[in-house]
Amino acid sequence: MIGYLFLLVIWPVALVVQKTFDGGLVNLQTALQDAVVTEALQLTVIVALWAVAINTVFGVGISLLLVRYEFPGRGVLSALIDLPLSVSPIVVGLSLLLAYGGTNGAFGPTLESAGLQIAFATPGIVLATAFVSLPLVIREIVPVLHEIGTEQEQAATSLGAGPLQTFRRITLPSIKWALVYGVVLSLARALGEFGAVKVISGNIAQQTQTATLVVEEKYQDFEQGSAYATSFLLALIAVAALVVVTILRPKDDTDGD
Repeated sequence: MIGYLFLLVIWPVALVVQKTFDGGLVNLQTALQDAVVTEALQLTVIVALWAVAINTVFGVGISLLLVRYEFPGRGVLSALIDLPLSVSPIVVGLSLLLAYGGTNGAFGPTLESAGLQIAFATPGIVLATAFVSLPLVIREIVPVLHEIGTEQEQAATSLGAGPLQTFRRITLPSIKWALVYGVVLSLARALGEFGAVKVISGNIAQQTQTATLVVEEKYQDFEQGSAYATSFLLALIAVAALVVVTILRPKDDTDGD
């Protein structure tokens, strides 16, 4: 098992790190002095934060809906949540383009006439990124909601607490670490999204080009140093977030276990 992880994950990532620091900090300095790279990194962070915010709100809401309520089609909704994990991101990007494209999109012309451009703009990139990473929040929270049950929430309601007060004082503290971990996984996924973003963004340099698209462009243009450095920065942010959550999470906390 360790050998499998080494060959599949550790060794390839280690090679990226090695290539990044071949010759010292030259590759990092070159990448950070390149306006195309820095603007792509800025756009990536903005998109990731928006996607995480959307997934946090809707992820918690959908999780509560699936666990706490009975309604027709609940099983279908639960299955649809896993759709982003099973459908190719390219299909996701194309679907969004067909829906929101400015010329041939179903809603694109109407939205653009109202002054809102989705395809080939930041909103489209946010939608694509949020779509592919939404299940990560929900699948962390749902098991915890099942585990904690409804007894404490019902007790709070019987004592006069309203829905918002019950959620804030009872439900949220119970799911907080599952939520945090889901948010971190969603952030890591958002930072690394490529296929859906490439289709919906148009890959326009210094406008709609995210960091992953820059990595591909730099590598194909034989600027491997910048490609390695950008890849390293993306991996560093994701790994750092996971490490921080692991360190801060109480050792005796069993939420989501």
